[in-house]
Amino acid sequence: MFYRPEAGHGLPHNPFNAIVAPRPIGWISTRGSQGDNLAPYSFFNAVAYVPPQVMFASTGAKTDRHGTKDSVAQIIETGVFCVNIATGDLRDAVNATSAPLPAGTSEFDTAGLEGAPCTTIECLRVAGAAASLECRMTQIVPLAGQANFAVFGVVTGVHLRDDCIVEGRFDLRSAGGWIARLGYKDYCAVDELFEMERPS
Repeated sequence: MFYRPEAGHGLPHNPFNAIVAPRPIGWISTRGSQGDNLAPYSFFNAVAYVPPQVMFASTGAKTDRHGTKDSVAQIIETGVFCVNIATGDLRDAVNATSAPLPAGTSEFDTAGLEGAPCTTIECLRVAGAAASLECRMTQIVPLAGQANFAVFGVVTGVHLRDDCIVEGRFDLRSAGGWIARLGYKDYCAVDELFEMERPS
C-alpha cells in the first residue's frame, strides 16, 4: 500500500498515528495568569545532553486560547514549563488530564493530583511523578499546518522519586513502567529491558 497524506489513506483510522511508536508521553505542567495547567503530549522527547534539552509538540487549538492550547499559551506568557514523566502507576490520571477543560481550570484539581512547587522555575510539578524536568523555554517553532507548534526547552532542574533509583540507575519498573503512546487508543507500559553494547 502507498498513499500520499494529502490524498488520504482510505483506511478507517489514520495509520500515521501508529507508525512512529512507541512515543514517550511528556506530562507538561505550566502556570500562567489563569492558573495551573497539566496536559499529556505524546509528541515528546529529549533532544540534547549538554545542556540537557527536551521538546514537545502541540497540535490543534482550543476556542478559548486563540490558535493554540493552554500549555503553549502559558509557556508563551511565562517562558517556563515542567515535564513530568508519565508512568504506569499514574496512567489513569495522565488520561484524565487530557480532557479539553476550559482555560483556567486546574487539571491537578480535577484529576485529584497533588502538586509540588518547582525549585528553579515558577510552576507546579506532579508531586508523585517518577521524574520531573524543570525547563526554561528556548524557542517555539511554528510547524506546517494550523495550530502546530514545537516547544523546546533547556532543563534547569531534575526531580527523581527515590524508589525509582535502583542500584544507581533510574528505573521505572517499580512505578509501573514507562508508558508510551502507540496510536489509535493503544498504549504500552515498558517494563522489560535488554542491554546492547555499541560498536567501538
